[in-house]
Amino acid sequence: MEFFKIMPVDDARKRFLESCPRGPLGVEEVALADAFGRILAGDITAPEDLPGFARSTVDGYAVLAADTFGASEGLPAYLRVVDEILMGQDATRALGPGECAVIATGGMLPPNADAAIMVEHTESLAVDEVGVLKPASPGQNVIRRGEDCPAGHLLLAAGRPLRAQELGLLAHAGVVRVPVARQPVCALLTTGDELVDPARVPAPGQIRESNSFTIRALVQEAGGVAHHLGRIPDIAEEIEARLRQAMATADVIMVSGGSSVGTRDLTAELLDKLGRPGILVHGVSLKPGKPTILGVVDGKPVMGLPGHPVSAQVVFGLFARPLLRQLLGLPPWPAYRAAVRARLAKNYASAPGRVDVLRVALTERAGETWAEPVQGKSGLITTLTRADGIVTVPAGTEGLLAGDWVDVELI
Repeated sequence: MEFFKIMPVDDARKRFLESCPRGPLGVEEVALADAFGRILAGDITAPEDLPGFARSTVDGYAVLAADTFGASEGLPAYLRVVDEILMGQDATRALGPGECAVIATGGMLPPNADAAIMVEHTESLAVDEVGVLKPASPGQNVIRRGEDCPAGHLLLAAGRPLRAQELGLLAHAGVVRVPVARQPVCALLTTGDELVDPARVPAPGQIRESNSFTIRALVQEAGGVAHHLGRIPDIAEEIEARLRQAMATADVIMVSGGSSVGTRDLTAELLDKLGRPGILVHGVSLKPGKPTILGVVDGKPVMGLPGHPVSAQVVFGLFARPLLRQLLGLPPWPAYRAAVRARLAKNYASAPGRVDVLRVALTERAGETWAEPVQGKSGLITTLTRADGIVTVPAGTEGLLAGDWVDVELI
């Protein structure tokens, strides 16, 4: 393998992902309260009809629809009020011809009632009599038993991320434990003689280490579990020992720093020594993020992320996030990505054949959304904190012009 042989982004990602395992890596059962953000690993069928009884969707009166046919404001249908159904009450009394029952939204319909009339479409004539001013059709303003999901039918399919709304549906169905995909464990190592703990005051030539905090958060956001194995000086023996520790405990190994071609950059050489097939990609046609390392060692993905914070986060988005999705049993890219359409505020020049990832801030002008490029080198962390999103400039273009419509992926 020739190190630092530049490869197009799409080719590099395809080669990397095709060589990596496909998930899920395992299945575990968790309590519903702990399932937010996890990936459902098995189909869930409804254990009972949802809802379990026919209910009203309005405040008003439960009726037999046929009793209201032809009703109008000029000629109301007169009904006798024979019951009031309280919330949480079992409605057991059937309605006779010309009868109705007071009902609230969510209240249980009487056994033979087939519609509900909004109170706004009635007039009270006496304590036990009401005039209906509009006709109702069968099924109007009601949810029938099992209409949401009949018992035994598919409620949620495997592979679905469990958002707040899925958790609510499962709770509604009485499902309190769910099978989920095991989260990939990512071991993160940060290398560099110049790095110190964020709590320390750096000496001249030193910098506070920050990549472990951002990468750990990105791993968690993508559905993985991150273990930081600490900062390591640029000593081959120490880096190799920590890499072998990571191989024994993690599903994915990520090394921050040491991925370029300087004399002290040991990551590629040491990763390639760990096992086969070793390094697949060293260098991608990308700005920022050119010195990216991608490989597989004894079935485990390994990645060398650039030390520059912005570059590391860009590379994570292009390679690590789709990898973690694949290990969770998901397609590498979601069906949709959180993005907005905006017009580019300034010209942006790009080198042909290279993918550029442009940080932008969103602003509003005369009712239109504009993307203002955030200027700064890849080592300037504030360029990401000042950005609302990123615009990917394809390899086949020489840049973008001010006023062009672009898709801004929100970050």
